[in-house]
Parts: sequence; structure tokens; C-alpha cells
Amino acid sequence: MSGFESSNRDAAPAADPLALTVYELAEPRGGGPSKRVRSGRIKLLLVLLVCALPVIASYFTYYVLRPQARTNYGTLIEPSRALPDLTVATLDGASVPLASLRGQWLLLAVGPSACDRGCEARLYAQRQLREMLGRERDRLDKVWFVTDAGMPSGALQQALAAEPAVTVLRFPEAELGRWLAPAAGHALQEHLYLVDPMGQWMMRFPVDFDPSKVKRDIDRLLRASAAWDRPGR
Repeated sequence: MSGFESSNRDAAPAADPLALTVYELAEPRGGGPSKRVRSGRIKLLLVLLVCALPVIASYFTYYVLRPQARTNYGTLIEPSRALPDLTVATLDGASVPLASLRGQWLLLAVGPSACDRGCEARLYAQRQLREMLGRERDRLDKVWFVTDAGMPSGALQQALAAEPAVTVLRFPEAELGRWLAPAAGHALQEHLYLVDPMGQWMMRFPVDFDPSKVKRDIDRLLRASAAWDRPGR
């Protein structure tokens, strides 16, 4: 009996059950919260990069890989110029943020409300050029920036309202001249201007332009942006 008690006293103390079940657990393989946060951020950045790659690739191809092969008719604006952070107005006085025009290719005409024969010819060419794009025409919007406080004639307004309507907005000439610029020796209103869906003015067409050559430029740009640009905002 005494030997049995002596044997019990000499035995090692029993292990603490809590120590085995809690304190001696191996560290999870996934790492701590900070590691999981870093992993999540990396995955998010990869997703954003994948989404941006078509845009980057199309512009890189057009502007960098084939600069000598380009035979563009219009003048490329390098660097391109972003839409100003301004609010303009419709002919009725309703406020319109210029940022709302993003999401479509824009073919711009500019000039005073007293639209002369040259102005009318550019507005007509605007409509014809859009129709010449065929099934891609819904990717291009027509815009006329009126540079003064006057009112275009009723007949002209009626013509511009015919579907697909021209977006007519008042844009003071002084402000407009800080964004767009004519070719040397010409007035701002003598050109048509092209703005991409991200709101960047990137091309100016010549005075007395050849519509077929303007269409060729627009066709090329629409093809180059087909991977990421879709009709409608």
C-alpha cells in the first residue's frame, strides 16, 4: 500500500487539460488578420488592373506601337485635354454638368447662336458623319456648344431636335477657349472636335474637311476602343 502511494507521489503531475486544448494549438496556416487584409488588397488591385488593361492596351497600341504607321487626317491633341469641371446650361437655362457628357464619343461643333452658312454646314456634316458609321453610330453623340446668350432660329432648333437629336449647350467662349483650341490662323468655330468616352479632347479636324477622311479617323478610333467602349452612358 505504501509502495503504491509512493509511486503516485513520484509520478509526474497530470497535464492541464486547458493547456492542451487551448494554449498548445498550432497557429492557423492562413496567418493573422493583417495577412488576410493584405491578400484581399492585392486581389482587388489585380481585378482593377484586369479591368483597365483593355483601355491601356488600345491607347498604347494607337499612340505608341504604331506612331509612324498612323495616317490620321485630323490633328491628334497630345497630350489630350480633359473636359473642364464646369456646369453649363441648356437653351432653356437648365444646368448640366459637363461631366455628364462622358461615356460616349463626342463630335463637337462650336459657335454663336446666329449660326451662319459655315455653321450650318458643320452641323449637317455632324449628322451625316454619325449616320455613315452604320451600326457603330450609337457610340457617337453630336454636341453643339453655343458660345453666346442668343437663341438659335426656330427652324434650326427644330432641325437639331430631329432624332437623333443634337445636344445643344451654352458654353461661354472664354471658358471654351481654355479647353479647345483652333489651328493657327483659324477661329474656334471653324473646326469639328472629337472627344473620347473618358472626356478627353483628343482630335481636331481641319477647316473645310473631307467627310470621308474624317469618317476614316473615327472608324479607326472606334475599332481601337471596341474592347472597352460600349454604346450609351
